[in-house]
Amino acid sequence: MADRGRRVLITGIANPVSCTLAARLEADEGVEYVAGVDLVEPDAPLERTEFIRADLRSPLVAKVIESTRVDTLVHLGITTTPGQVGGRSRMKELNVIGSMQLLAAAQKAPRLRNVVVRSTTAVYGSHYRNPSLITEDVATDAPPRSGYAKDATEVETYARGLSRRRPDLTMTILRLANTVGPTVETPLTKYFALPVVPTVLGYDPRLQLLHEDDAVGALERATVDPHPGIYNVAGPGVIYLSQAIRIAGKVAVPLARPLMPWLAGMLRQSGRVDFAADQLQFLLYGRVGDITRLRERFGYEPRYSTREALEAFIESQGIERAIDPEAVTAAERELLGVLRRLRPTGDTAAAEGTAGAEEVRT
Repeated sequence: MADRGRRVLITGIANPVSCTLAARLEADEGVEYVAGVDLVEPDAPLERTEFIRADLRSPLVAKVIESTRVDTLVHLGITTTPGQVGGRSRMKELNVIGSMQLLAAAQKAPRLRNVVVRSTTAVYGSHYRNPSLITEDVATDAPPRSGYAKDATEVETYARGLSRRRPDLTMTILRLANTVGPTVETPLTKYFALPVVPTVLGYDPRLQLLHEDDAVGALERATVDPHPGIYNVAGPGVIYLSQAIRIAGKVAVPLARPLMPWLAGMLRQSGRVDFAADQLQFLLYGRVGDITRLRERFGYEPRYSTREALEAFIESQGIERAIDPEAVTAAERELLGVLRRLRPTGDTAAAEGTAGAEEVRT
């Protein structure tokens, strides 16, 4: 490693986040070689990244690792929604079987020294008993039982198994929060693009978002400056779903909880949003990961807060606003002013406290 540059292999290179990471590594003088593996060639123009068309489920992936002589493996080839690949069965094959084959091949690669695996904070599930801030070591009461989150949990199991069998490897697992940005397309980004936004009556979950630039930044740091361990990666702060809908200039449509699975099925059939069961739970209880370890041990400070990530995403996507968020805020403040004037003198402090709380939420 001392007498030559780093040699990196990225899986899932067709993904926009993977392409951006590859472009940054190309510009790094300390990186000698970059290769990308996928079934589909990336759209982005990459200057010196070698594209290798390969299926991670095939045992031949071991030959790819060996022939490229890489010392760093960045596993980003994990599909997040069934609609991307033609169904849940194929998604599970690509995610779980593909990761199992890849990491088994990595175990037998003598030149390999650093492995980075992309995971998700969805491995914690969404449940009312979850802590308000979920640390990387917490064992939640309701681990995911289906979908992308369950796949990610299994992938992490394989990654930790590889780390035990190859203690000479530096294993880094990055649990990314819901990612938003100009090139990211997920069920959550499509959700905010709906003409009206369905919510669950009586629930206002806390959301934590990650801007795609920070996702790439954390992945780049793990690639060029290895830090072993598991890290939550997210923008600082939280935002309530009601706030997010207001910022997006959308109209919320509260529905009774029993109607949400029916609505999710309708949205899937129409191709508007590919909502899975675990994502419906997210709309009930939300999920917030503690990023203290990311800041203090990993040494990465996100550029975008959760709110800033959402605002940047809305601006970059040109999402049409049905209402003006500033007008709604002004109307609320005017209403609070009227309430202050109508309340008896003894209730003035309570009214001011309510107004202050509302301003903090806004």
